[in-house]
Amino acid sequence: MNLRRRIDQQPIQLQLAPMIDVVMFLLCFFLLTWNLARYEQDLEVKVPVARNGIPPKQLPGEVIINLKTDGTVELERSALSVAQLQQKLTAIAQVYPDQAVVLRGAQDVEYKHVVEVLDACRAAKLTNIAFATNRPDKAAAQ
Repeated sequence: MNLRRRIDQQPIQLQLAPMIDVVMFLLCFFLLTWNLARYEQDLEVKVPVARNGIPPKQLPGEVIINLKTDGTVELERSALSVAQLQQKLTAIAQVYPDQAVVLRGAQDVEYKHVVEVLDACRAAKLTNIAFATNRPDKAAAQ
């Protein structure tokens, strides 16, 4: 006489719906953080307003130089002297001669600091330089 019960157990299956949810959350997280990290914009630098400017097309791999009010130059999230900036730009220009450079100067920065950065770009033989500005409607909202 067999006193053991027979229990029909379902075989263990892989649940795809929770796995797809986790993958989608990770994908969204990485896309959002990549998009924010792509722009090396310093939030302390408030650029001036240009009424007649048009937004440029976002070029891949453009170098963004932040110039703060006190004359501090930042490239790749690190503060540099003008000589160090020129060395980095020269190394970049040797690899990519037509490298796009965006200068984000604060609206209260002294003109001499802007000229120093432009001079460093010229010494590195980079001529594709753009100046970052805000649109008037965006500046009014701030």
